Amino acid sequence: MHPEKLNEPYKLKKPSIIFVNSMSDLFHEDVPITFIQEVFTVMNNNPKHIFQVLTKRAEILEEYSPILNWTENIWMGVTVESDCHYNRIDHLRRSGAFIKFLSCEPLLTSLKDVNLFEIDWVIVGGESGSKARPIQKNWVIEIKDICESKDIPFFFKQWGGTNKKKTGSMLDGVFYKNIPVCL
Repeated sequence: MHPEKLNEPYKLKKPSIIFVNSMSDLFHEDVPITFIQEVFTVMNNNPKHIFQVLTKRAEILEEYSPILNWTENIWMGVTVESDCHYNRIDHLRRSGAFIKFLSCEPLLTSLKDVNLFEIDWVIVGGESGSKARPIQKNWVIEIKDICESKDIPFFFKQWGGTNKKKTGSMLDGVFYKNIPVCL
């Protein structure tokens, strides 16, 4: 969220889902804690909206978590694109977020042994663009099956590739667009 955007949630009349940092990382090491706290104040003051925050800097998230005001409308997620990044999930678990989610996008390896304890939602998707690395169908099914066995909402965003519209987002003829029940 850029500083000039901090007032926008106050202007929205209709309850909305706001992805806070679609092109950046709120917990980047160059973002001062004071700015992160300002963003949290905006989110705290707008309980009718759901704010989705995603980071790859899970260590910083955990470090700052005790001094942030976590309200139920702040959904916190970490990117877990491969099995090399399971440690991010542990940092997320130790945060104060009420809703914790994983963004497995772009999914680059099997996550068949992922531990989803205390995870409320999982999003999966393939990489898109001219140099997109391939996603394997069995990787997607593995995660979907784990989510279903634990009654965790599963959201399949896209297959990706060089033409993501053509490849679509159906998995075995089904759209999986599940999200957590709003609190």
